[in-house]
Amino acid sequence: MRAFVMTRYQQPLQEADVPEPVVGEHDVLVQVQAAGLNTVDEKIRSGAFKAFLPFELPQVMGSDVAGTVIGVGAKVRDFALGDQVYAQPRMDRIGTFAERISVHEADLALKPETASLEEAGSLPMVALTAWQALVERGNVRPGQRVLIHGGAGGVGSIAIQLAKHLGATVATTASAGNADFVRELGADSVVDYRNQDFEQLLDGYDLVLDTVGGETLEKSLRVLRPGGKVIGIVGPPDAAFARERGLNPVLRLVMAALSGKVRRQARKLGVAYEFLFMQPSGDQLRQIGALVDKGVLRPVVGRVYDFDQTLEAVQSIGRGGIRGKAVITRA
Repeated sequence: MRAFVMTRYQQPLQEADVPEPVVGEHDVLVQVQAAGLNTVDEKIRSGAFKAFLPFELPQVMGSDVAGTVIGVGAKVRDFALGDQVYAQPRMDRIGTFAERISVHEADLALKPETASLEEAGSLPMVALTAWQALVERGNVRPGQRVLIHGGAGGVGSIAIQLAKHLGATVATTASAGNADFVRELGADSVVDYRNQDFEQLLDGYDLVLDTVGGETLEKSLRVLRPGGKVIGIVGPPDAAFARERGLNPVLRLVMAALSGKVRRQARKLGVAYEFLFMQPSGDQLRQIGALVDKGVLRPVVGRVYDFDQTLEAVQSIGRGGIRGKAVITRA
């Protein structure tokens, strides 16, 4: 089976022949037809997550998939041969930059009927991130004010639409060239991050979804109302995340130290900071798919690469310049 693998951290991926996926009794074998590109793919390759996401190398890369079921485990009941599905496999089973992948049935859902395979392949990680930030962690309610950074990006473009569906007033940061685009997605106000300082323009927000980190995270704390919350998806990780991952006490202390500065700043301001590392969920993908089919959420695919262009596609991660997601497809 052809796949693109990481053989060493901080080295380019390599095309290789790898063994066929093992299909357990609760697994579904999927013929990969679309695989979304995510920033986490580059962070894994660079070794940024090595401390808490160790992989036995070589590792097939890729974290989003849409495709057709070509095999099912003995105890699988909800999926059948020929079903078109989408998923974000759990982190110890990534590998969507390949011809086939075995996915645990709990991580899988039927793809939205109204979405193409490319659109479905763009959704899992970013849509689950938006859902878990706004619905699970943020508990966004009608009338609240939500700031979403990077509104034209993969997470941001879905989060804007979801926040509006939940009844929030939405602000976002984006380039001037993307202002009309994010307004079409539902943003009520747009801050040009290149020429404007959102901290000087926004105040009294209930929730901020931070997709940038660094100075943007620190400024985000200061646009919240008392009791508000910033949910960060690029870090720094916190002790709660370390506990969720079952990390050892030393790593828990390291994570607590990494987020110590921002958590202290948050306490002084009477607000909160939480780090979110998305978790796979077939149940949530079913709810997200229903919203896609109702026209509430629109997948945004900014660029499509052929499977043979996977190396070029991965190297493009982090450069920006596209709206929504880039996707790798196989005929």
